[in-house]
Amino acid sequence: MNNKQISGVILAGGRGTRMGTLDKGLQLFHGVPMVLQVVQRLAPQLGTLMINANQNLDTYRAFGLPVWPDLMPDYAGPLAGLQAGLRYCDTEYLLCAPCDSPFLPDDLVVRLSAGLEEAQADLALAVTVHAGKSQRHPVFSLMKSSLLPQLTDFLQAGGRKMDAWLATLVTIEVLFDDDAAFSNINTLDELTNLAAR
Repeated sequence: MNNKQISGVILAGGRGTRMGTLDKGLQLFHGVPMVLQVVQRLAPQLGTLMINANQNLDTYRAFGLPVWPDLMPDYAGPLAGLQAGLRYCDTEYLLCAPCDSPFLPDDLVVRLSAGLEEAQADLALAVTVHAGKSQRHPVFSLMKSSLLPQLTDFLQAGGRKMDAWLATLVTIEVLFDDDAAFSNINTLDELTNLAAR
């Protein structure tokens, strides 16, 4: 597949509870909002890009991308953000990534798409190995946009856990070497410590 067949959604719709309810995507990392750093890494890899956010919508729109809130109420988690992305996706495939991972790989899309095509899967997700243990990164994933009805049914039945939803799909894990590329920043201390490195 080529990148014109793939849309991207950046998930920035959480409460930011572990960051003292601050909007994570808008926190500065090296002087730039984290969500914008993710945009800058993903934009060259994709045909179109959008942001899922549930607060500060005008601030997010100022980055020049479509911004879509969750279709479900009450901050229902990353799957609700993914549902919004699928709802407004007008390509055959959708890639999702979180707003708080400014180091994501420059070859994320090409490698996930190769894995998805080779396995003829519904969804491809990134995996790394750290200290001999496999670590899945399901919010870094590429999927068929035709999964929207199935995800909507899962959410309406009360499902919220990403791993539980993935268990209902044909998935493929794509191995990446750089574990640090998938680091996400959940607290102000992590933000400060990573910025100082």
